[in-house]
Amino acid sequence: MSINQILRTFIISFLLISCSAASPDQAEMIEHEKQTNEQLVDHHSYANSFDVYTTHLHLNISVDFDEEILSGYVVHDIDNVSKTDKMIFDINGLKIEKIVLDDEEVTNFEIGEHDELLGSPLTVDIKPNTKKVQIFYSTPSDAKALQWLNPQQTAGKQYPYLFTQGQAILTRTWIPCQDTPGKRITYSADVEVPDGLMAVMSADNDTVRSADGWYHFEMTNPIPSYLIALAVGDLEFASLGERTGVFTEPSLIDACVYEFADVEQMVIAAEELYGEYKWGRYDIIVLPPSFPFGGMENPKLTFATPTILAGDRSLVSLIAHELAHSWSGNLVTNATWNDFWLNEGFTVYFENRIMEQVYGKEYADMLMQIEYQGLESENEDIIDGEHPEDTHLKLDLQGRDPDEGMTAIAYVKGALFLKTLEEAVGRDKFDAFLKKYFDDHEFETVTTEMFVAYLKSNLLKPNNVEFNVDEWVYGKGIPDNCVKVETDKFELVSDKCDMIVDVDKVSELGIDKDAWTTHEWLHFIRHIPEAATADDLKMLDDEFNFSNRGNSEIMAEWYVISIEKGYHGIDPYMEKFLINVGRRKFLEPIYSALAETDEGLDMARNIYAKARPNYHSISYLTIDEILGWEG
Repeated sequence: MSINQILRTFIISFLLISCSAASPDQAEMIEHEKQTNEQLVDHHSYANSFDVYTTHLHLNISVDFDEEILSGYVVHDIDNVSKTDKMIFDINGLKIEKIVLDDEEVTNFEIGEHDELLGSPLTVDIKPNTKKVQIFYSTPSDAKALQWLNPQQTAGKQYPYLFTQGQAILTRTWIPCQDTPGKRITYSADVEVPDGLMAVMSADNDTVRSADGWYHFEMTNPIPSYLIALAVGDLEFASLGERTGVFTEPSLIDACVYEFADVEQMVIAAEELYGEYKWGRYDIIVLPPSFPFGGMENPKLTFATPTILAGDRSLVSLIAHELAHSWSGNLVTNATWNDFWLNEGFTVYFENRIMEQVYGKEYADMLMQIEYQGLESENEDIIDGEHPEDTHLKLDLQGRDPDEGMTAIAYVKGALFLKTLEEAVGRDKFDAFLKKYFDDHEFETVTTEMFVAYLKSNLLKPNNVEFNVDEWVYGKGIPDNCVKVETDKFELVSDKCDMIVDVDKVSELGIDKDAWTTHEWLHFIRHIPEAATADDLKMLDDEFNFSNRGNSEIMAEWYVISIEKGYHGIDPYMEKFLINVGRRKFLEPIYSALAETDEGLDMARNIYAKARPNYHSISYLTIDEILGWEG
């Protein structure tokens, strides 16, 4: 929220108290502002950021791999707009040692009741003229944002590794902060690491190792707290272009340079679509396999899973996605986690446009059709589940983990909403609108209601377009007017699928296995006929080596259908995959499929006992629930 928005909040609060006989126009204005403020309330944060808020955060910490803790202090530069005597921060499990105001005065603080999801409020006594709050603290060894890896869990097997993952509400587990996407801050950091290791953050980074183990970082653009990120390990840097590069362990550097050869071209394509890239450099760090997501859009430094290193550049749409977040999510951010689709729906749409620009329309259409298939399946599951309202774009996650909103609804339904709007008004007008939206709201936070109002005023009304916006945003499921994305290549693949149960040899299918893309193979696996048997799957596996293909997307899809069909040829490869890969997108469907039978559940639990120590908390908390895991 900007300073103007905060000041407006207090003006309206005053009016609500003092104006007992407001005119109809005044009453309407007051009601509108009241509704806006309600939309801006973040139910996943304790912070009193309407009263007093951080403008800049400086971190000074040491990384201790032996104890698996971070320790040091954080300094908050604050603006006390209401002259309150209390400032509330979010913490979860942190040990608070002391708090100092303006570099000199030790002050009182209180840690409130602990909530398993939200952590605790840290209430600090301040003064109306306080400018700085310095908090001395350390993390627990089990802080949920931190993944500590021993040397054996890395590619090089020589040095330990640490990375953070703050989204959605985990930054409070390693930094005392106002942990809400509705607040944007600049930050700086001084980080001390052991000899031989390198530290990088979502900020300006050195590309060579420090001689004394200290690294300094600056992020001069305001960002939400969940985008503060740190990684420490045996890292090497390689340039990909004038303003792009990659950090990773030395043994992976050549593979990364090959895989990401088109990244500079992606940045150029993105700028041609929606304007200047405003973050300076765009670098990538490829992390160890335990990273729980495909990628995380930490500004200036995308955190990425090694599962995208397929060896044929077939999975780099993930990089296009994280790059697109430099506009949608990082430049313009969802104000609360109920508005998550504003980050991800826009980004999937933008990602697809980048891929079309770089690789052509047919390639982009295959990507979108694969996404749509996943949306259809997940939409049905959610409608039949405990929260069918989660098929809305605008969510109500109060009292729930915001991770529950990270579904295909936010990502793909959101993207298809924008793609359907594009079809309704024409691409040129839609592109001009979207570029203006990013420009008008840069470095700001936006609610769903703010976007809907902006959409109507700047696109629909000027072009006299009637559109079912409310059905898309506040309605269940996929509206009937959803744009249809189709490709002839998938029709040909489907024809091959229909033949599977009628042939004795794979050669009779007439598939040129060297000509198909990853997307064609995914479509093929997803459309294996219901009547296919375990013997049919063995026939396919013997020819196409799906079980041990080296492409994580294909292998994960293959394991799920093999479990359903009772094909056990996958077993040793699937076990190795589950032990070595921590990406939740892959783990969740595989473990869920195994848990459908008693035999499968026993197998899953046996594998999980070996695999769980390799997973980040984001992944193992999900799988714990699926398997009823109690240790």
